[in-house]
Amino acid sequence: MPKLTLPVRLALLVAGTMLPLIIFAVGIVVYNYQQDRQDATQRVLETARSIRLLLDAEMQRMTGALQVLALTNSLRNSDFDSFRRTAFGFLDQYGKDGVVLVADRQGRQLFSSLTLDTSTLPPRSNLGIVERVFTTKLPVYSNLYFGAVKQRQIITVEVPVLRDGDVIYDISFSPPLEVFQAMIEKQRLSQDWTISIFDGDGINLARVPNPQATIGRRASQSLYAEMFRGGEATLPTVSLEGVPLITGFTRSRITGWTVAAGIAEGSLIAPLWRSLAITSVIGGVLLLVGLGFALRMATTIARADALHDLLIEELNHRVKNTLAILQSITTQTFRSATRAERETFEGRLGALAEAHNLLSMAKWQGSDLQDVVGRVLQPYLLNTPERIRVSGPRVPLSPRLAVVLSMIVHEIATNAAKYGALSNDTGTVTLDWEVRGNEPGRTLRMIWAEAGGPEVAVPVQRGFGSRLIERSARDQLGGEATVDFRPDGVVYTMTCALDGEE
Repeated sequence: MPKLTLPVRLALLVAGTMLPLIIFAVGIVVYNYQQDRQDATQRVLETARSIRLLLDAEMQRMTGALQVLALTNSLRNSDFDSFRRTAFGFLDQYGKDGVVLVADRQGRQLFSSLTLDTSTLPPRSNLGIVERVFTTKLPVYSNLYFGAVKQRQIITVEVPVLRDGDVIYDISFSPPLEVFQAMIEKQRLSQDWTISIFDGDGINLARVPNPQATIGRRASQSLYAEMFRGGEATLPTVSLEGVPLITGFTRSRITGWTVAAGIAEGSLIAPLWRSLAITSVIGGVLLLVGLGFALRMATTIARADALHDLLIEELNHRVKNTLAILQSITTQTFRSATRAERETFEGRLGALAEAHNLLSMAKWQGSDLQDVVGRVLQPYLLNTPERIRVSGPRVPLSPRLAVVLSMIVHEIATNAAKYGALSNDTGTVTLDWEVRGNEPGRTLRMIWAEAGGPEVAVPVQRGFGSRLIERSARDQLGGEATVDFRPDGVVYTMTCALDGEE
C-alpha cells in the first residue's frame, strides 16, 4: 500500500473532521425548519382565536344594541315614526350601508330604515330565520345571502321584540360587510397570510387577499372538508388561489361562524433552501480552511436571536392592539357612565399596560417584584415618597405573576387613595413581603398596612375591586387574599405560590 503524502493526510484529516460538523450543521438547519413550522402552526391558530374574540365582541355589541332597540316603547307600541329616530341613532355608528328592518312572523316588513313606504317592500326572503326568532325568542345570526332590497350579499343579526312575554316582531340589522373586512385586514401580519371569516355554511363573508373575487365563495375544498368535523384545528390546506398554506381555524359558539388564518408554506420552505445552500457553500470553505463550524454556529445563533426578537415584537404588537381595542370598547361602553367609573376602569387598564411595558423591556422573560411594585406605586411616590415604605427581598416573577400582582397592588393602592391612608395628608402605608419555605413549596407573602388615615369602618358590601383582589389571588395565583378592617388602618395580607413560575 503506497504511503500517503502529508497533503493527502492533512486533506483526509480536515475532511474527517469537517464532514461530521457539516452534517451536524445541516441537521441544525432542518431542526430549525421543523421548529419554525411548529411555531407557525401555533401562530396561525392563535391568530384565528384572536380574530374570533374580536368578532364575538363586535357581534355581541351589535346584538346588545338591537336588544336595547327592541325594548323601546315606540317599537313595542308599533309607533314606527317615533322609532325611526331611535333607529337612525343606532345606525349612525355604522355608516350609510347599515339597514334596520322590523317584520312580523309572516315576514312582512313593517319598518325599514331605507324607506318610509314599506308597502312597496317585498316580504323577508329568509323566513326560516324569522320563524326561529319567533320560536326560540333568542337572537339569531344569518348566513350570507342575497338581500332583495339592497341587491347584494348581506348577513343579518335578528332579535325578538317581546310584549307581555310574547314575540310580536323580529328586528333585523344588516351591518356593512366592510366592518368584518376591516377587522381581518388590521390583523393580517404580512402578505404571506390568508385570513377568512366564513358563515355557518362555510361561505366567505370577509377575506384577505382578493376579497372582491372570493366573498360569496365557499372555502377551498381542503379546508371545507375539515371545517365541520370539529370546532378548532390546524392542518395543511390549499387556498382558493392555489397557494399551499398552514391553516388554523376556530368556530364561534355565538354566531356559528368560523375564522381561519393561514400562512404560506413557501414562506417557510424558502428560508430552508436558502439555509441549506449557505451551509453547502460554507461546508466547502470549511473543508479548505477548517473554520466553517464556528461560522455556521454564529450564523445559527444570529438567526435564532433574530427569530426570538421577531416573535417578541409580534407579541408586543398583539398585546398593544388588544389594549387599544379594549380602550376603544371602553370609550363606547362607558359613554354614559360617570367620570369616576371611567377613571376606575381606565386605571385598571393602565395597570395592565404598565405591567406589559415592564415585561416588554425584559423581552417577556419576567420581571422583579420590586420593579412591578415601583411601577404601580410611581404616581403616589412622585409627590410624597416618605408616606409609602416598601421593603422585601428581590423576587423574580413570571409574566403571569407580574401581571396579576400588578393588578392586585393597583386595586389596593386605588382603595387607599380613595378611602384609606392615602386619601388625606397624614396617612402612611407600609408594604412588606417575604419568601417562605424552600423548593419545592415556596410561597410569597405580602402585607399592605395603612395607618394615619380616616377612621376605618367595615363596608356594608364588597366592591368590584375587593372581589378582583380575592379572586385573582385564589384563581390565578393559587393563594389567598384577606383584608382586616382595623380602626387605625386597613391591613391586606396576600399569599401565592412561586414554584414553577420563575
